[in-house]
Amino acid sequence: MTKQSIFGRISTLVKANVNAMIDSAEDPQKMIDQLVRDYTNNVADAEAAIAETIGNLRLLERDHEEDIQSAKDWGNKAIAASRKADELRAAGDAADADKFDSLAKIALQRQIGAEREATGAEPTIAAQTEVVDKLKSGLNGMKDKLGELKNKRSELLARAKVAEAQTKVQDAVSSINVLDPTSELGRFEDKVRRQEALAQGKVELAASSLDAQFESLDDLGELTEVEARLAELKSGARQSQLES
Repeated sequence: MTKQSIFGRISTLVKANVNAMIDSAEDPQKMIDQLVRDYTNNVADAEAAIAETIGNLRLLERDHEEDIQSAKDWGNKAIAASRKADELRAAGDAADADKFDSLAKIALQRQIGAEREATGAEPTIAAQTEVVDKLKSGLNGMKDKLGELKNKRSELLARAKVAEAQTKVQDAVSSINVLDPTSELGRFEDKVRRQEALAQGKVELAASSLDAQFESLDDLGELTEVEARLAELKSGARQSQLES
């Protein structure tokens, strides 16, 4: 019953569609972590159970070998006892010859018993060997599946890190939108433009003030010339009066 249970669990786990389970999970990473733990525990349980099964098989095989060897030994003893009986009978010692023939019969009985034990164990050994082979194959499948799970976990974690990095970059790019006047860069650009406009205004104001100064100088020069000519006229008029 235990062997059948173990074999059933191994078959179920080996046939499990890992990708389908992961795709249907709400949190694939947690699903994989749980599967890795479950598979690891099941692999350990299967290894312990298979080791016990193999140990029992090896005991059966050793008992079988011992039965075969025992049958061979008893056969040799039967031959030896029978030959001794024949020698004694040929020498006229019928009583001792009968004793050795009795020993030969006992040896033959023991031989037959050992052979029956060996023959009776052979189907069990064959069945156990088949079970062990299947369990070993299933265990190898479980280990392969466990490796697949671990690789899937590493792949998933790597993809998650890449996705997280991409998200951060995208968020950073989105937060610095040159066309968005509400962004930090937009506000800074607006401040620079205002400063540039202020500077331009000051330049124009300074230029306007300078032009006004030059214009006042031109006006002053014009007034000076008028005064000079007026003085000249007056001087000429006085001269004419004196001459007349």
